[in-house]
Amino acid sequence: MTNDTLRELDTPVGRLLIVASDAGLTHVEIEHSGRLPEALPPLGDRAREHADAATHALREYFAGERKQFTDLTLDARGSDFQCRVWRALSDIPFGATESYGGLAKRIDRPKASRAVGMANNRNPIAIIVPCHRVIGANGKLVGYGGGLDMKQWLLRHEGTLPLAMPGLKGAA
Repeated sequence: MTNDTLRELDTPVGRLLIVASDAGLTHVEIEHSGRLPEALPPLGDRAREHADAATHALREYFAGERKQFTDLTLDARGSDFQCRVWRALSDIPFGATESYGGLAKRIDRPKASRAVGMANNRNPIAIIVPCHRVIGANGKLVGYGGGLDMKQWLLRHEGTLPLAMPGLKGAA
């Protein structure tokens, strides 16, 4: 369903809800996550353009035709620290992963891996701001708002995980 407030996109990992403001994309959330803002403003012309661009980009991503989202304008809202973490997440390349500790070091807060994890958890723009690319220090998949099955699917889609990996659901 499409209306004046949000876009819905069916994907291989479930339905995504896409919200934009006139300033840029504000949310890409997994349906039923309960993380969308309570009041969604009506979309203006610029917001519609941002939402449509994100919808098109995500379709390309899931079709295997897109590896980055740098052409999209984002309007993520959070604390200064959260926004700093989200910008660093966007620097993790397609097909790569990084640990929470590595991300903390990269933003010059080497002892803040737990705070980085909390900011990662609050990321309002899933997939486009690739919080799924953050893994535990031991290389294991840990924590993801869409669940570990979704995280595993996204990382396999990006070629980060082998199709069969011992200990993961669906592994051979």
